[in-house]
Amino acid sequence: MKNTDTGEWVPPGKNCGACGASTCEEFVLMLAGGKKEKPDCPFYRESPDLNNPPESILTANYGVRDIHGDPFDFILHPLPGEPSARKIVLPFRPDMTEKLEIKKGDLVLGRPTGAGCPVQHVLSVIEADYLTGLLTCHVVSPLLAREKGDEVKSISAYHIIGFEGVAQTINKEPEFGRRQKFLPGFCMMNLAHTGVVNMVFENSYGIHTRVEDIRIW
Repeated sequence: MKNTDTGEWVPPGKNCGACGASTCEEFVLMLAGGKKEKPDCPFYRESPDLNNPPESILTANYGVRDIHGDPFDFILHPLPGEPSARKIVLPFRPDMTEKLEIKKGDLVLGRPTGAGCPVQHVLSVIEADYLTGLLTCHVVSPLLAREKGDEVKSISAYHIIGFEGVAQTINKEPEFGRRQKFLPGFCMMNLAHTGVVNMVFENSYGIHTRVEDIRIW
């Protein structure tokens, strides 16, 4: 579809008529003429600013037990200014990182099959290592993948290698070298994970923690 003054966004070409225009082309012309606004299209979504996540997300409420009633030692929150705790993953085929030319800023789609998680995740890449295949990412909204369409790179299945973020102590502070139970912030399953704590720093914003060798409890 031809883009006029809609910026990078264009309607999906479904011609549903819900906006009041008979076609998406007509909607674009009305948008350019100031007779419509982007939110008039039922498929329009504001793109989240990954560097400035909404306060409502950062203040999500958590319990002290997971969905099975099991307690955990701490919750892992995002580092300051980031949308989610950092997640380090390894595709089942590590060579796909280089083959797909995955780089910082790309969106990657896959399921953490190695940990047994049934939920597809959309990952925004922070760093891609072609030598090991490791990807350091943020978990982001599935809406971003819908907007990017064919630009999203699928790695299909991956192992969760680690998490990095700010620990909120619930029952026990993260302790270097110890395998502990924790809850990754925004975990849609609300399931405790376990991992080996291999980095702990006390900073002004909290306990900067990295956990590796991840298992779902």
